[in-house]
Amino acid sequence: MSVAIHISHARKVYGENVIIPDLSLDVKEGEFFTLLGSSGCGKTTLLRMIAGFNTIEGGDFFFNEQRINDIPRNKRNIGMVFQNYAVFPHMTTFENVAFGLEQRHVKDPEKTIRVEKMLDMVQIASLRDRKPQNMSGGQQQRIALARAIVIHPDVLLMDEPLSNLDAKLRIEMRGAIRTIQKQSGITTVYVTHDQSEALAVSDRIAIMHRGIIQQVGTPLEVYCHPSNLFCASFIGESNMLEATALGGRRIGFPDGGSMEIPFLSGQEEGRKVKVCVRPDEFVFSDTGVSAKVVARTFLGSSYEYQVALQAGTTVKVETGTHHAVLEEDEPVHLSFDPSIVNVFDSGSGDSLMVRA
Repeated sequence: MSVAIHISHARKVYGENVIIPDLSLDVKEGEFFTLLGSSGCGKTTLLRMIAGFNTIEGGDFFFNEQRINDIPRNKRNIGMVFQNYAVFPHMTTFENVAFGLEQRHVKDPEKTIRVEKMLDMVQIASLRDRKPQNMSGGQQQRIALARAIVIHPDVLLMDEPLSNLDAKLRIEMRGAIRTIQKQSGITTVYVTHDQSEALAVSDRIAIMHRGIIQQVGTPLEVYCHPSNLFCASFIGESNMLEATALGGRRIGFPDGGSMEIPFLSGQEEGRKVKVCVRPDEFVFSDTGVSAKVVARTFLGSSYEYQVALQAGTTVKVETGTHHAVLEEDEPVHLSFDPSIVNVFDSGSGDSLMVRA
C-alpha cells in the first residue's frame, strides 16, 4: 500500500555546513511529487534522509502516522531507483527484477507471477532472459524501475533516474515512468534538476534553493504563478523588466509607458518592481513599445529573437514558425497581455500578485 509522507522541521548538517536548515513538507498518498533544484540545493540529501541513507540532525519524518527516524532503512519498505541504474550485470532481466522478492523470501509461484506481471507493466517482457550488457540505457532503467516496484513498496524514491540518457530517450522514459507510477499508485518522490522533466511527470513540485523550499505547487502553478523571483527565473525562461508602481494596479516603465496589471495587488506609488514576461508571452504587433531585432536563432519549432528596447534593455522573444520571419536590425513593436504576466518586489523578490 502507499503512504502519505509528513516531514516536520527537518535539519541536516555536514560538519559546520548546514545543508537543510528547517524544512517541512507533506506528500500525499499515491502522489508523484518532485524535488526540483540545481546541484547542491539539498534535494538528494532530503531524499536520502527519507530513505534512511543519511542521518537526521533534527525534525521528524513520518509515513502516515508512523515516525521513521529510528527505523533502519531495510525496514522502511522503500523502493529506490538510482541515476546509474544499479542493475546486476551477471543476472538476467528476470533475475534482476526477482532479486528483491528473494531477499524478502517470496517463493514461487508468487515470485514468478509478480515478476512477469511487472515485466509486462514496464514493457520489457521480451527481454526476460537477456543480460543488461546487451541492452540500451532505457531498457536497463526499466529493469531498475521494475525491481523497485515489484516488492510493493510503500514509497518509491527516484534520484535523477534519467540524467544518463540521451535527450530523446529521456522524453520517452519520463512518459513511461509517469504511466507506470499511475498504474501502480505508489507514493513517489522524484529528484531532478531538469525543469522540463519535472513539469512533465509531476502531480506537484517543490522548488528548492539552498536547502529551503521556495514554492510547492502543481506544474501549472509553479510555471504560471511563481511565488518569487527565484522560482520565476528557475522555471522556464524569463525577461525581467524594471518598473515602478504608480499606485493601485498601475505600473510605469523607464521609457514612459504605463499599464494596468489586473491581478497586481494594490501598490503604493514609487515602489520598485520587476515584471516577468516569458519569451512566448511577447507579441510582435503594430502598436506597443518600439524596439529593434538584434539577433535571430532558428530552433526547429520556433524562432528565438534578441530584441533591444529603446530603454536599453534586451529581451528574448519566441515565436512559432508560422510567424513572419524578422531580420536583424528590423524595427518592431512589442506588446504583451498584462493579465498573464507576474510582478515582483525588486527588493524582497516576493510576488505581488493576487489571484483567485
